[in-house]
Amino acid sequence: MNSRPRWLVPAIVVGAILLVFVAWPIASYNGLVDKDTAVDNSFANLDSQLQRRNDLIPNLVASVKAALNQEQEVFGELARARQNYAGASSDEEKIDAADDISRGIGRLLVIVENYPQLRSNENIQDLMTQLEGTENRVQQARRDYNDVVTDYNRSIRKFPRSLFAGIFGFDKRPLFEAEPDAREAPTVDFDSTTTTIVTTTTAG
Repeated sequence: MNSRPRWLVPAIVVGAILLVFVAWPIASYNGLVDKDTAVDNSFANLDSQLQRRNDLIPNLVASVKAALNQEQEVFGELARARQNYAGASSDEEKIDAADDISRGIGRLLVIVENYPQLRSNENIQDLMTQLEGTENRVQQARRDYNDVVTDYNRSIRKFPRSLFAGIFGFDKRPLFEAEPDAREAPTVDFDSTTTTIVTTTTAG
């Protein structure tokens, strides 16, 4: 005689259905939350390095202005780009402003390279060294951010997670891809008798 309760099989079926239609969506949602949070954290790390770079610019510009009362256009460009970064309300706006700052820094370094009196200024040399170190950290933070964003964007596109991503508002996040003329991150080498500008290709 079979002593198994009649309700056992239906209960198992109901449990399996609940596992598929309740537990799995919850796990998928939580996974997307984790990835979305990782993107926010990575951008915050990148943002801190970009902000440090922005904070160095006024002192550098002031030092260059004091030694050279010419080439005013680049100073205005950097000032506007810094204002745009400070007033940015989204990741995309900050990325665009950061690219403008990179272009402005590149032009500023060309000015320094063209005027020997700037290369011999110890204060400018110190600021340029700090800026170069910060630029290197920006590049690494940018690569880390793009890796995390790529993983997140890939996750929200995969089926069936893509269904839940759309329902719960997990949208595609922007990569930090520099404009073509901002892909070269310039640094200045003050060790040689003739200062040269060295460029490093940015990893997208």
